[in-house]
Amino acid sequence: MPPANLPDPVQVGCRYSRHLQRLLQARPALADQTADVPLTRAELDDWLAEEPLTEDSLKSALRRMKQRAYVRICTRDLACDASLAEVTEAMTLIAEVAVETATRVSHAALAARYGEPRNAAGVAQRLIVIGMGKLGGRELNVSSDIDLIFVYPEDGETDGERSISNFEFFTRLGKQLIAAISEVTNDGQVFRVDMRLRPNGDSGPLVCSFDMLENYFVTQGREWERYAWIKARPMTGTRHDELENIRRPFVFRKYLDFGTINAMRDLHAQIRREVAKKDMADNVKLGPGGIREIEFIAQVFQLIRGGRDRSLQIKPTLQVLKLLAAKSQLSRDAESELATAYDFLRRLEHRLQYLDDAQTHSLPGKVEDRELVAQAMGFGSFEALAMELDDHRQNVARHFEAVFADPNDHNHKLDGIWHDDGGDESQAPRLASLAGMGFRDAPAAAARLAGIRSGSRYQQLSDAARGRFDALVPRLIEAAAALADPDAALSRGLDLLEAVSRRAAYLALLQQYPQALTKVAQIVGSSSWAASYLNRHPVLLDELLDPRLLEAEHDWAAFRAQLAHTLDEVEPDTERQMDLLREAHHAQVFRLLTQDLSGLLTVEHLADHLSELADIMVDRALILAWRKLLKRHVDTPRFAVISYGKLGGKELGYASDLDIVFLFDDPAPEAAENYSRLATRLNTWLSAQTPAGQLFETDLRLRPNGDSGLVVSSMEAFRKYQLESAWLWEHQALTRARFTAGDPAVGAAFEAIRCEVLTRKRDLAKLREEIMAMRKKMLDAHATKMDERDTIFNLKHDAGGLIDVEFAVQYLVLGYSWQYCELTENKGNIALLAMAARRGLIPVDLADAVRDAYRDYRRMQHAARLNDQTSRVAKADVAERVVVVRRLWKAVFNPD
Repeated sequence: MPPANLPDPVQVGCRYSRHLQRLLQARPALADQTADVPLTRAELDDWLAEEPLTEDSLKSALRRMKQRAYVRICTRDLACDASLAEVTEAMTLIAEVAVETATRVSHAALAARYGEPRNAAGVAQRLIVIGMGKLGGRELNVSSDIDLIFVYPEDGETDGERSISNFEFFTRLGKQLIAAISEVTNDGQVFRVDMRLRPNGDSGPLVCSFDMLENYFVTQGREWERYAWIKARPMTGTRHDELENIRRPFVFRKYLDFGTINAMRDLHAQIRREVAKKDMADNVKLGPGGIREIEFIAQVFQLIRGGRDRSLQIKPTLQVLKLLAAKSQLSRDAESELATAYDFLRRLEHRLQYLDDAQTHSLPGKVEDRELVAQAMGFGSFEALAMELDDHRQNVARHFEAVFADPNDHNHKLDGIWHDDGGDESQAPRLASLAGMGFRDAPAAAARLAGIRSGSRYQQLSDAARGRFDALVPRLIEAAAALADPDAALSRGLDLLEAVSRRAAYLALLQQYPQALTKVAQIVGSSSWAASYLNRHPVLLDELLDPRLLEAEHDWAAFRAQLAHTLDEVEPDTERQMDLLREAHHAQVFRLLTQDLSGLLTVEHLADHLSELADIMVDRALILAWRKLLKRHVDTPRFAVISYGKLGGKELGYASDLDIVFLFDDPAPEAAENYSRLATRLNTWLSAQTPAGQLFETDLRLRPNGDSGLVVSSMEAFRKYQLESAWLWEHQALTRARFTAGDPAVGAAFEAIRCEVLTRKRDLAKLREEIMAMRKKMLDAHATKMDERDTIFNLKHDAGGLIDVEFAVQYLVLGYSWQYCELTENKGNIALLAMAARRGLIPVDLADAVRDAYRDYRRMQHAARLNDQTSRVAKADVAERVVVVRRLWKAVFNPD
C-alpha cells in the first residue's frame, strides 16, 4: 500500500492501480508529478532536455519520461479530472516524443559510423515512422502497444567511408528504434512495439522504400490492410505528401466502394469466431457490442465514401461519427449512442489496464478486482457497472447490425421466377405468377428475364457479381409489382441492373440497401427520362440512401459555399474539378427529380431550383476558368454571363440547354483578348464531355451578329448593337434576359442597357405586324399538320399554345414598357400577364384564365418530357385552354 501522506489524487490513483503503487514504491519522487493541468508536449520535451541524450542514456531517459507522464495521466484520470480525449492525447504525445527522439538519436549514431543515407541524386534520406491504429488516430490507450511501419523515400547508399545501402541503414535504425522503446530494462519499457502491419507482416522486411510500398499495395494489398491504413500517420521524416499519394488511392477508392461492407463483414466474422473460440465475451474491445464494432461502423463509411468525400479521411473515431451524422449517413441518435458507448468503453478499458499496466481488454475474473474497477468507474457495485455496460453494448450491437447485417442471407420467395430454366413445363406457372402479381404483359416480362440469363453479359459476370445480380432480380420483380405500371418499372429496372452489372460497387449498394432498390423501381417506373438519367449516372444511386432526399427545402447558399470548398480542395487538378462540378450538378438534379416525381414540387418551383442551380454552376465554372488562364491582367474579371431563353426566364427544365451571352466592361488594352479566351474556356468547362458526363449544352447564337459575331462583346459594342442593329426577335429575346454570373457591376450595366432598349417608344402597329408575321412563319414550320389538327394539339407550337402566350407577353413588354417601366422586370410570363392586366392592357379575367392555361400547358409539357414524349396531346383535353389563349391573342393583336 502507498504511504498515507501522499497527495489526494495519488491516494485515489493508488487505490485503483497496483501498477501506480509499484511505480511510486520504486520512485517515490514521482508522487510530485501530479498537476491541475493536462500534460503538454513542451513538458515532455523539457524533461528529456534535463540530461544529454546519447545511445547509452536514451533508453533510461525515455522510460523515466514515460513514468513521470504516467503518474500525471493516471492520477488525473482516476480522480475524474481528465476527459477521455485528454488521456488519449497525452498517451499519444508520449509515443510521439519517444519515437521522434529515438529516431533522431539513433540516426545520428548510425550516420556517424556509416554516413548519411542518400539517393542517386545525393539528396539525404530520412526514415518515416508511420503510426498506425490508435497511435495514428491520436487515440492511444494507457497500456497500449504501438503499431508502427517503417518506410523511406528512395534507395541509395550512405556517404561515409563504411558505406552501406539505404535499406540496410534504415533496417538497423528500425531495430535500434524498436529496442529503445520496447526493450524491458530495469526501468521497464516505454511501449510494446508491434510491426506486424507492415507489408507481408512478420515475413516481410522491416523497412521498405516508397516504390516497394506502392508495388505491394498494387499487387498484394488486402482488404483488411485498407482498413488498417485508414489511421496511418507519418510521425518522422519528410516527403509526407508523396507518401500520402501512395496511401490514399490504396485506402480510398475513387468510386463509392460498397463492396467493402462484405469484406468488413467477413473480417468481423473472423474476429467473432476467435472471440467465441477463446471465450472472450467479457472483452470490451473485441466482444459483441465492443470498441471494435464502433470503429468498424466509422471506418466502413470512410472506406465506402472517403475517396469521393475527402472530409471523411480524418482519423479519430469520434470525429468520424460526428461527421457521419452531419452528412446523414448515421442518425443523430445513432451517433449519440455510439459516441456515449465509445467514451464509456474506452474509460472502462483504461481502468482495466490501470490495475497492473497490462494490455488487457477483458473484465477481471477476481471479485475484488471487479469491485475496484466498478468503483473506479463511479459505480457502487460491479452489478451496477455490468448493467450499464450491457446497455451500451446492446446499443452498439444494434447499430452494428443495422450497418453490417446481410439483407440477402435468405432465399427470396420469387427466386423461382428468376432462376427458372425457361423449360416448357415451367413456363405456364411462371407466366401465371407474373400475371398474378399485376404484370400486364407477362410473356414479355418472362422473355426479358430469360434473355438476360442466357445473354453473354450475364454469363460473363464474375461469380461474386452474378451472385449479387441473382439476389437483386427477384427483389426488383417484387418492387415493380407493387407499382402502377409494373411492366415499365421492371423493364427499366432491368436495364439499370444490366448497365451497372460490371460495376460491383453499385450492385453491392443495391444488395446491401434494399430500400434503395425499392426507390429505384419507383423512380424508373414513374419516368423513362429518370431511368435514362440513372443509367447514364449510376453514381447517383448513392443519393437514394440519404434520408433528406425528399426534403423540399434547398439551401442554395450553403451548396454554393460547399461546392467552392470541394473544388478548391483539389486545385489545381482541372480534370477532377470538371468531374466534381458535373457530379455535384447531377446529384442536385437527381434530388430535385425525386422530389418532383413524389409530387413535392410544382413545375414553377422546380424551374426556379434548376435555374438557381445552373446559375451556381456557371458562376463557379467562370471563377475556375479565369483562375486557369495563364495571362490575367486583373484578379477579378470584369466579365458577366447573361442568360436568355429558359434560363433567362427561370423556366429551366431538366434537359434544357443554356442560351448565354458573354459581356465585359474593361478598358484595359488586353481585355478583349483575355476575355475572349475566358469565354472560350468557360464554354468548354460548361459543355465538354468528361468521364462524369456533361454539365450543359450551350447555345451562344444570341450574341450580337450570331455565329458570325465575336464570342464576347464589350458593353459599349453590345449597347450600340442593340440600339442600332438588332432585329426585333433579338429584342423579344431580351425581354427574358438576365445577369447570371460574374461581376455584378457588369450585370448592372447590362440591365441598364436592357431597360433602355425595352423602354424605347415603338410604333405599335408596326410592332404588331412584325410579331404576327414572325409567328406565322413559326406556325408554318412547326404547327401540327392539317390532317391531324382536329384531334392533335402541339402544346408549344400550335395556335393557342405556349408560344402564343409568350409572343403576346413580349408584345406587351416591347409596346408599353416606355409607359409602364415595371413591365421590364424579368419575372416570368405569369407575373407579367398580371402586371399587364393591372395596367389595363388586357382584361383581368382573361389574364387570370391565360395564366392558369399557361401553368397547365407547362405542367403537361413537363409530364410528357419525363417520359420522353413529345408535346403533342389530344386536342379535346386542352380545348378550353386553347380558347382562352386565342382570346388573348385576339385581344392583343386583333383588338376590335
